[in-house]
Amino acid sequence: MSDPRFGLARHIVLPGPLPLDGGGRLAPAEIGYETYGTLAPDGGNAILVCHALTGDQHLASPHPRTGKPGWWARMVGPGRPIDTDRWFVVCANVIGSCLGSSGPASLDPATGAPYGMAFPVITIRDMVRAQALLLDHLGIGRLAAVVGGSMGGMQALSWAATFPDRVQACVCIASAARHSAQNIAFHEVGRQAIMADPKWRGGDYYASGDPPAAGLAVARMAAHITYLSEAGLTEKFGRKLQGREAKTFGFDADFQVESYLRHQGLAFTDRFDANSYLYITRALDYFDLAEEHGGLLANAFRGTATRFCLVSFDTDWLYPTAESRTIVHALNAAGAAASFVELSSPFGHDAFLLESPTLDRVIAGFLGNGR
Repeated sequence: MSDPRFGLARHIVLPGPLPLDGGGRLAPAEIGYETYGTLAPDGGNAILVCHALTGDQHLASPHPRTGKPGWWARMVGPGRPIDTDRWFVVCANVIGSCLGSSGPASLDPATGAPYGMAFPVITIRDMVRAQALLLDHLGIGRLAAVVGGSMGGMQALSWAATFPDRVQACVCIASAARHSAQNIAFHEVGRQAIMADPKWRGGDYYASGDPPAAGLAVARMAAHITYLSEAGLTEKFGRKLQGREAKTFGFDADFQVESYLRHQGLAFTDRFDANSYLYITRALDYFDLAEEHGGLLANAFRGTATRFCLVSFDTDWLYPTAESRTIVHALNAAGAAASFVELSSPFGHDAFLLESPTLDRVIAGFLGNGR
């Protein structure tokens, strides 16, 4: 169906309206996605990879806006841990986002103008339901595995809980079964930064062509700090000055770490929509898998035949190892087959996106067990 070496970019309008957890339905619902590898005649070699908050479907192919390699190009491809010579890999942009799937920037059929804040609030489970309809369209009834890190890990867990008969294996990396108060607090800082930008205009900024870039950049800066570790920041930047011999005694970016964060913030505004940031962070904050299953996390996995692999990193303070252990305990209580490993890395939460031979071996080994 696609050259194993390159992603095949695709786009569909899902048949029928998409029911939402918040009530109502989304119609039309569009999905941008990419595929890698070749689907087996029986459809049994499909793996769904779910992206994180600011990720997209450009998993292992160059990003069309930035030209940078796909966000997990080191993990997906011929001979790589998720081997496209063997697996047919699908990655879809989540609904609520801004890179081909329905979101606030999409046109509202009722008005002919972008939805803006009239777009319905969505949940992680809504994202998963949309992905299930996409897989129906592709003729994939059952997944060999669903894999994701961070918000992608939440989608993977939601897949296993919502469609247990469609998931043979689940890989959840650097994630959690619900968002903590601290996580919600950081997201609220980012949302308030966007909404305080005069250019936000209540979410109605598309016609102006002048989005709230300053507010979105600050939101990204605040979030980016949570993706790193103190040790990593200290090792990379310390208190080193940026291109100068002495402090300016002003408010320019005197320190390298300040310059780095400003660059991250500005670069982000070139590829992401501010309203989408509001919607997806809200979906993350609403995520609570136990709440969806009577208040007991084990209920989400009761009776499942899905195999689980949980991975955490010792310097990740956004989704620390304790969060993964909570999931493992629930899986054990539910009698599910589960393996768990905490990996050592200086890179904090972002470790799952960076070079990690140990993570590569864990994923390749776990998927290999399904032969």
